[in-house]
Amino acid sequence: MTFSIVARSADGDTWGVAVASKFLAVGSAVPAAVAGVGAVATQADANVAYKGLALSHLDEGATASVALQRLIEEDDGRAHRQVGIVDLDGGAASHTGAECIPWAGSRTGDGWAIQGNCLAGVEVVDAMEQAWLESDAEAALQDRLLAALAAGDAAGGDRRGRQSAAMLVVRDGAGYGGLDDVAVDLRVDDHEAPIDELARLLDLHELYLTASTEDEKVVVDDALRTELEAFAASEGHRDFAAWVGTENYEMRVAPDLSWIDERVLAVVRGDG
Repeated sequence: MTFSIVARSADGDTWGVAVASKFLAVGSAVPAAVAGVGAVATQADANVAYKGLALSHLDEGATASVALQRLIEEDDGRAHRQVGIVDLDGGAASHTGAECIPWAGSRTGDGWAIQGNCLAGVEVVDAMEQAWLESDAEAALQDRLLAALAAGDAAGGDRRGRQSAAMLVVRDGAGYGGLDDVAVDLRVDDHEAPIDELARLLDLHELYLTASTEDEKVVVDDALRTELEAFAASEGHRDFAAWVGTENYEMRVAPDLSWIDERVLAVVRGDG
């Protein structure tokens, strides 16, 4: 009772899963991914053990097809399962058990697997495939995943309705402070428009949890440093670093205040 896309970025350094369903907290059950290993979505009568097992098989060198075959041949409930896998090299595989609630099925291609069950119809996965293939291959993987998910929703999605959505994207060193591989981990557990809410959260994630690019950095000279410290004092903070920490802009301002993100500077100046 879910539709999802599992994919690898065109440059081969990012893997992710996006999923939506008329099911509470679908993100707690369906997606799993590890940078440099691959990604998996387990759904329908989801066997959550598939997540760890699939990633373990992939980590040991199995292709997506081999990993999938190992999963289903060892599972007596395979007729009720649906799963999509993308491996290290972008190989993709998907399984839809014969007992999954119709419409149920999948599409796979180079670096992606799309699957869904209890859908409004085949048009859901068709729309997702089209959105994925027409998206900019150089765009951030999370944006491409969201576009595919939104297209499936617009085409009818889960025929029971909407409730939750989630996205998990991994890349080496992409996590908070560069200390893990989790580039994006967002969940909308219960919402009347979960994909719209996921898009809103992704925008916030971009600001608060993504490091500034070189083009977004404004060099802080003495005059600007004085301006920033005066602003912080006017807001009741001991210094500008304290304001940054209070507002959760750590990824957008240098620890030594040598630069500040242009969007944060706009907030300081009342333009944001």
